[in-house]
Amino acid sequence: MQTITAKFGGTSLADADSFRHVAEIVRQHADRRYVVVSAPGKRNGKDHKITDMLLMCYQLASHQLRFEDVFAIIRARFEEIHRGLGLRQALGPVLDEIEQNIRGGASCDYCASRGEHVSGLLLAEYLGWPFVDSAQMIRFGGGRLDDKATYRLIRQHLSGVERAVIPGYYGQDGEGNIVTFSRGGSDITGALVARGVEAGLYENWTDVSGFLMADPAIVPDPRPIRSITYKELRELSYMGAQVLHEEAVFPVREAGIPIHIKNTQRPEDPGTLIVPQQTEKKATIVTGIAGRKDFRVISVEKARLREESDFLRKLISVFESNEVPIENMPSSIDSISVIVSQAAIQNKEKKILEEIRIYCQPDALTSMPSMALVAVVGQGMNHETGVAARVFGALARQGVNIRMISQGSSEMNILVGVENKDFERTVMAIYDTFVQGEKE
Repeated sequence: MQTITAKFGGTSLADADSFRHVAEIVRQHADRRYVVVSAPGKRNGKDHKITDMLLMCYQLASHQLRFEDVFAIIRARFEEIHRGLGLRQALGPVLDEIEQNIRGGASCDYCASRGEHVSGLLLAEYLGWPFVDSAQMIRFGGGRLDDKATYRLIRQHLSGVERAVIPGYYGQDGEGNIVTFSRGGSDITGALVARGVEAGLYENWTDVSGFLMADPAIVPDPRPIRSITYKELRELSYMGAQVLHEEAVFPVREAGIPIHIKNTQRPEDPGTLIVPQQTEKKATIVTGIAGRKDFRVISVEKARLREESDFLRKLISVFESNEVPIENMPSSIDSISVIVSQAAIQNKEKKILEEIRIYCQPDALTSMPSMALVAVVGQGMNHETGVAARVFGALARQGVNIRMISQGSSEMNILVGVENKDFERTVMAIYDTFVQGEKE
């Protein structure tokens, strides 16, 4: 029997009907043995996520302000789900304890985690499955995940437990304090459980039918991505194509466990399968196109730059000491361009430029704002000739000025820098060339 670990997001668990639908999906496949849940999400556009309201309770309580009115909304929401599912186990004491702990000065992480905790209790009772608290299995140390201890504890607590519901998003440290991942971290919990139980598949159920080849806000009705490798996913996620928490990839990738992104509301859709290596021939050379706006380019010029062995180290150290992450560093014989997020360098630019002048003594130093980066990703691109030429030709035909070109040695990713104003036109032109063009 192939064990499947299935994680369901907040939109999949927004109300009692959603819980029932999730239970139907779980019961449809006997191999779905371990279910990881998020806190209830929004029911509609005017609604609020449970986790957001719990964090508001923490903020109010930490300033000695009344939080009871907000918590009453949380209580009513969970009680509505409880009644709608016809559950008998008393929910009041659980909610009373959470409210009392918040009043007593519970940590931010504890407060944020309680949505998943209660959600897990409700689904476990509805399914008739054991509830296994992730605090018993997900271990943190020094503010970081202790993966070795985590896998050991998962095996220890789930060994002999044929089926279980597990709350996502949090664990605890060696002192018993609740610690959460970053938002969306239930994806990570699901991946850790899948790795710990040696699952054959990790299903991630959400509100979209997998990844699309481009942003639907830019490209009308973009083609879905049926299959994508872990490496391609990392490239696209980094450039803004977010469906899965990017840290969720690592536990399952190391074990070679595929991830299947599925739509809870459309379970019949094929979704996107994330695999270690691509085995099937794809319809297009390019897997996906993604990008982001608002980067700044700091260009450093210096004659005989290559003769200074420590120049690169000095330049990088300026950004490191100012805690500004570098996004990319294209270079030529006597110049290096450092690309950073405009948001990251905000209020630090003047200081950074002055430190570069002092430390690196460049011949010329310029700073250019308003650049967008567009990544063209595809593992098969390295076996095809003329891919870059087709990208540049597509942009030339649209009159788009290319400010930067970068291609990694793996040739899986071509990165193009353009003006912010040309961002949407760039994505559309590349998509039309590699998708619409190959249909003809």
